[in-house]
Amino acid sequence: MNFNVLKTFRKTFSVLILILILSAPSYSASKKSRGFQNSYDVIVAGAGTGGISAAIQAARMGANVLVVEASSWIGGQMTAAGVSTMDDMSRQKSGIYLEFINRVKDYYDYRGKSMGTCYWYPTSLAFEPHIGQEILVSMVNDARRKGVIDFYMNSEIVEVKKDRRTVTGVTVKTPEGNKNHECKVLIDATEYGDILPLAKTQYRIGNSVAKFSTSDEMVQDITWTAVLRKYPGGVPQELRAITPLPGYDLAKRNYESVVSSDGFNFRNKYPIDLPVNFMTHNAYRGLPDSSNPYNYDATPENRPNITKTSVNWANDYPGAYSWTNGKRGLPIAYLENRTLRKQIEHDAFIKTLHFIYYVQNELGENWSVADDEYNNRVLPEAARNLPLEWQEIARRMPVIPYVRESRRAIAKHTLTSYEVLQNSLSYRDGQTNHEFPDAIAIGGYILDLHGANTDADMEWEFEEKASTQITNRPRGPFQVPMDILIPDDTDGLLVAEKNISASRLTAGALRLQPITMMTGQAAGALAALSARYNRTPSEIHSMAVQWELLKSGVSLSLCHYSDVPPEHSLNKSVQISNLYGLVIPNEYPHSVSYRIDELDDPTIAMALIKRDDTGIFGLDNMMTGNDLLEIIERAQKVLEMRKPPVVSFEKPGNFVSRGDFVKVLYDAFPKLKHIERSKNAKLPFKIEKNRNAEYVEKLAYLGILDVYKIESEFHYGRPVTKGEATDIIVRACVASAGE
Repeated sequence: MNFNVLKTFRKTFSVLILILILSAPSYSASKKSRGFQNSYDVIVAGAGTGGISAAIQAARMGANVLVVEASSWIGGQMTAAGVSTMDDMSRQKSGIYLEFINRVKDYYDYRGKSMGTCYWYPTSLAFEPHIGQEILVSMVNDARRKGVIDFYMNSEIVEVKKDRRTVTGVTVKTPEGNKNHECKVLIDATEYGDILPLAKTQYRIGNSVAKFSTSDEMVQDITWTAVLRKYPGGVPQELRAITPLPGYDLAKRNYESVVSSDGFNFRNKYPIDLPVNFMTHNAYRGLPDSSNPYNYDATPENRPNITKTSVNWANDYPGAYSWTNGKRGLPIAYLENRTLRKQIEHDAFIKTLHFIYYVQNELGENWSVADDEYNNRVLPEAARNLPLEWQEIARRMPVIPYVRESRRAIAKHTLTSYEVLQNSLSYRDGQTNHEFPDAIAIGGYILDLHGANTDADMEWEFEEKASTQITNRPRGPFQVPMDILIPDDTDGLLVAEKNISASRLTAGALRLQPITMMTGQAAGALAALSARYNRTPSEIHSMAVQWELLKSGVSLSLCHYSDVPPEHSLNKSVQISNLYGLVIPNEYPHSVSYRIDELDDPTIAMALIKRDDTGIFGLDNMMTGNDLLEIIERAQKVLEMRKPPVVSFEKPGNFVSRGDFVKVLYDAFPKLKHIERSKNAKLPFKIEKNRNAEYVEKLAYLGILDVYKIESEFHYGRPVTKGEATDIIVRACVASAGE
């Protein structure tokens, strides 16, 4: 078949599936599912960045997954809410997030278009919301080849069923009525953390624990964004804002202070000179434009050519207005009281409509809502009682608001901003290892709160106050630990969005699209393993989850070595070794710290040139018995063996042979003796007769000796190298952790 014809067919098929998923209130389709099941391995509440990533990862691992989404879109904040300019400061893309970005890049590369259209930098990443959703749908369909992913759209979970402290199922309110489903694991990936109170799980809200909260607590602003497009021939009549809505005069004063006809250009410095001109405003959240035959990016000479942008700057709600009590931000009742939530979201919606009127009538620009993004058949709830002339504009608005802060679970651990700072300093400024052993994602962002950022809004129990936003700002990429995904008082429940267990300030750095996609993927892997082994998530060892994530292309360690590049076959094992401190490298990296929000920081470039960002692991160093015994002892402690077997080598000061090492390893990890080999397991190499042959055969069938699979036979007498020992011990730990 012709390549172009094939691409056209695939696109057409994806669009048809997209229509099926998003037009029907419920959708079930995969080769393993011919209708909704009574019971699922995993139920995911919310199809946002975290939820859809969790569903994809769990299905890829063979789980049966049900996704319940309150809106008609998947992708949450980066598609349904229109925040499709990626807030990515980590400089370390991996896993489902990297896969998603690569697919989006392929889409725009094929059409000769750049993704670097936002934040005034051509190295940025942005896409059109409807394209992002199409890519996510294609990833969902690919995942269905290994597992089940069923959807309830325009639906929500209204009851969580429990047996004592363990979640057993849910009741889903759908357009066709209530539906009951059992599950082994429930993941709360809603935008508001709405499952936490339903599951009777303790959570934080604002700056206190929910049961001790008062009406004084505040959370961050929301924003109802809009995707605007330039209409060179004039704005279509149905998308013209002719009559201002009530409250426009106040909005006008707000917008005049940020955007004006004679405002400043962006001058590559912060803070930004305000007001800016309309061109500079558009380049801040600039998007590619599939309807525009010409290409552009965010370079200064191209900014006048941008024809599509997202409105997400001066329209925070309440933003500069402040709340009725004079405080910045929103009251926690926004999250707890559905009636107030609807009113606030209505007001946020109207505030953005005010901006559209301002653009057309005060700035005189031929811009309005894009007619190729959203086309809601039914007006959003937030658009109720709008005059007729505004209704077509309202139909073209994003389907949900951008919610920056939700309820936060109280998990096995609560991550603080100081811990994030220390973690981000790993291998920087002469420091070494501050890595989280149970790391499941790497992110990178500042401690960013929109409103509710005074001393009175902070959590003093975590030693955080307003100035902490600067003093504890990360100095490089940082990790997210697994324990903050597992609620402390409820089994069978995980969190995967802005509701993870962190201080308010820390959550301000964890709410961005790249990080939530990564935490969602980790929650999906943990849920799939929990279902597979019929254990609660808290009983699954972090190393088992990490191995699945590493196999899925996720990067977990902050430490990099020149002799173990990402594509190296031993990279996964070396990352695990870094996290748990199993094997000491020859030399750690010794890069300098930097401002994570400075995209062009010269210290980063210089560190890369000098290769200060990488150390030397020493893969080919030969290992003595004493070296290996120290590593084995560390590994036994990681697995928390109650009475670890004491093992030894005949001559511990000498280099150790492969055969002797395998025998000692077999004795050091008793669980290996009881693991049944897979029916499809094959020996990776030929095994000759030897006194250690039975141990070699056992571990070879379990995949623990895969480091030697490139060899035709197992060479018993050859000395063990550091690289070989690391891979074998890590694989032995992973196998034991799964038992």
